[in-house]
Amino acid sequence: MKIKNFIYIIYIIGACYAATFLRIFIGNNFIISLIGSFLFGFVITKRLSYSKKKILLSGFISCFTSFSGFIYFLYKILYQGDWIKFIILLHLILIINILIMYFGSWISRKIT
Repeated sequence: MKIKNFIYIIYIIGACYAATFLRIFIGNNFIISLIGSFLFGFVITKRLSYSKKKILLSGFISCFTSFSGFIYFLYKILYQGDWIKFIILLHLILIINILIMYFGSWISRKIT
């Protein structure tokens, strides 16, 4: 393995750790989801190098948003037997996150 690849992996691991600690600090899955969607839209629109995008998207944002937190939130509602609330929140969360991601992308294009 080349030293450059090793350093790249260290950066990704560092981004994962930072995202995990930030996620624990915030502690609210919905807020984390909104911030993560905004950041994802912002980063994919920015003209960054391939390695920087991978570090931010694969390292930081993917660990920060953690799909399992979203699924666990919906599972708790489903486990209580509230199907209507489950369906409404599932669709509402997805729609809001897509809009927030678009907003992050829009902001990124305006800044560039």
